[in-house]
Amino acid sequence: MIKPINRDTTLLSQKSTPATKQDINTVTDLLDTLEFHKEHCVGMAANMIGVNKRILVFELGTIPVPMINPVITKKSGKYTTEEGCLSLDGERSTVRYQNIEVKYLDKNFNSHTQRFNGFVAEIIQHEMDHFEGILV
Repeated sequence: MIKPINRDTTLLSQKSTPATKQDINTVTDLLDTLEFHKEHCVGMAANMIGVNKRILVFELGTIPVPMINPVITKKSGKYTTEEGCLSLDGERSTVRYQNIEVKYLDKNFNSHTQRFNGFVAEIIQHEMDHFEGILV
């Protein structure tokens, strides 16, 4: 289901809790909401639709990828960039890493470890900041 975008900075500033199998509908809602906003949005965290769980989705080319309870296990290539967010107005400066390795669960709760780089790595890091209540 397409959900409204949460723009309440008080709620967005709260830390997210780990997701469980009972949160699977949030994955579907995030995928539907990302598809609806795909013209100006490349990734979403669950708190952007009002659910404080550690779930994110992003597009890898044209393929939507959900990540449940992701953890960055390695990172390299530190740089500074400007980012915007569908939940906030304007852009902000932030530090990111060019290369990351992420351990996560897919929508079937199977474990994966995968490397990402460039813009996709930046998207994942941005969405994971949402889990910590960091507003970029």
